[in-house]
Amino acid sequence: MGSPTFFQALKKSFTDVPIEASEDNAILTTDFLEATESLCGLFDIMGSVAFTPVKNDMLGNVKKLRDRQLASPAESSTLQSLVVNELKTKKHTAAEGLLWLTRGLDFTAQGLRHNLWNTSEELSVSFRHAYGNTLKPHHSFLIKPIFAAAMSATPYRKDFYAKLDDDPVQGKQEMEKWLGALEERVTILKGFLGTRAAKW
Repeated sequence: MGSPTFFQALKKSFTDVPIEASEDNAILTTDFLEATESLCGLFDIMGSVAFTPVKNDMLGNVKKLRDRQLASPAESSTLQSLVVNELKTKKHTAAEGLLWLTRGLDFTAQGLRHNLWNTSEELSVSFRHAYGNTLKPHHSFLIKPIFAAAMSATPYRKDFYAKLDDDPVQGKQEMEKWLGALEERVTILKGFLGTRAAKW
């Protein structure tokens, strides 16, 4: 038996990250960070060291948020309360971490969505499209080549989807559910990060 597929190995899905609708769509911190760490397994199945900087960037931002959560657990049960309460202390390490993490997740979500919608398109094209829409405008000229290398190193479409699930049809269905949940949470966070409450 080969190594487990992405969805078999997924410890926490974004479908399992609660959104508290009665609290202005608050997203539970612990669940979200665990789901993000699980998402990083996607970069492993890309099968190239070129994705290591992308993965490390995301995990570094997860650490900033988790450090703040550990320092002030009572004020950090949701991502939104974590940021608002950190900003009251005149610090913004975790707030900035959430901003960059949201951009990274948006990049990943847009790349995958573009690829699902364009069934003959290779991943490299889909992710270049997503990069231009999300991270590229915020990256310095030193960082852009690192991400460009990752885009060029994406696996062939057929090889990538084979690593999601043993059954391609089921893999696509799983991806639709997981990706839809990720997109919903990214949209909520982008809205929150655009408010005055999240500014430093």
